[in-house]
Amino acid sequence: MKRIPLLLLFALSLCAMAGCEGAKQDMYDQPRYKTYAPSPLFEDGASVRPPVAGTEPRARGAFADSSGGRAGTDLVRRDALAEDAQANPYPVDMALLKRGQDRYMIYCMPCHSPAGDGDGLVVRRGFPAPPTYHQDRLRNAPDRHIYDVIRNGYGVMAPYGDRVEPADRWAIVAFIRALQLSQHADAASLPPDVRARLGGQP
Repeated sequence: MKRIPLLLLFALSLCAMAGCEGAKQDMYDQPRYKTYAPSPLFEDGASVRPPVAGTEPRARGAFADSSGGRAGTDLVRRDALAEDAQANPYPVDMALLKRGQDRYMIYCMPCHSPAGDGDGLVVRRGFPAPPTYHQDRLRNAPDRHIYDVIRNGYGVMAPYGDRVEPADRWAIVAFIRALQLSQHADAASLPPDVRARLGGQP
């Protein structure tokens, strides 16, 4: 007699489980169209809907706030041209230099230091020092050499081609050239107001 309640409970459990037969995992097996599948719902017969008028792709690159996101056709073309250029294809203005400084301080400064003399924080912790940008060899090197080193690495330096986009590499090159000038410029070539701030040194 004591087993009857247990048998009834077992029978009820079996009935409840039978009701689960054919249940769907709707989050996994949801109704949807496969990529490029036709659809009778729309006049053009396509299931993929075009973007609404005025849709803008997410920006990336030298003058955008983010280096991620979808690139529009113009940005893809721009990156391809920058990749093939032998000299900096962008006008060297304050926008480019500021972008180059921003990227330099993220990717280059830890080893090369803010001044580009190769005495960065990583070096001070015992890692090999990179060459200073202020030696004649690198001052006289073509812009493309610096670009290729950023992309492919050199010596113990790892390649940064997967992290720094082509336009940003050229921005870094422009900033490195500005660093070189800052440490190797004749004071007579400076504007009068800058010379005055330096104390009128010849």
